Amino acid sequence: MKTFALLLMAAVIAAFTFAGAKAEPQEAAAGEPTDAAVKPSKTEVGTDEKVMKTDSEWKKLLTPEQYRVARKKGTERAFTGEYWNNKEKGVYQCICCGNELFASETKFESGTGWPSFWTPVSKVNVKTEKDRSFFMVRNEVLCARCDAHLGHVFDDGPAPTGLRYCINSVSLKFIKKEADKSE
Repeated sequence: MKTFALLLMAAVIAAFTFAGAKAEPQEAAAGEPTDAAVKPSKTEVGTDEKVMKTDSEWKKLLTPEQYRVARKKGTERAFTGEYWNNKEKGVYQCICCGNELFASETKFESGTGWPSFWTPVSKVNVKTEKDRSFFMVRNEVLCARCDAHLGHVFDDGPAPTGLRYCINSVSLKFIKKEADKSE
């Protein structure tokens, strides 16, 4: 019953998000973000490394969908994101600033249609804020470096944390782990 309620809530959120979404005018051609948008990061972020850009700058660096979700707190539809079913080994970075957010070792199948993780790479790399949209109170997950909207965290995840970081694929960039030469 709890899973059904979560799926119903996800469907309602997606419906509201897409009903209110409108295309933002683009100042640059749509496509993958430029190298300036995603840079390699350290595992932990210091407060002196904050990334701040204007809306105009973000629009130039991101695709319209990346901008709508990461900068305007949108949601992608369940089971449509690039990484919801990704099983490769590697690290998931913030699409806006390259901050390392989640490791593939902490990813699990939640059945929700979004990539789900039980913990971030480092607690200082993400932050949470109360989200009171859509007549609910949830915990929004943001990139600590650039304040990009990533998704939400719920307390129905697996051990050892009991948390489920439910993250939009479009807010992430996956960096595949190179195969160990000794294997």
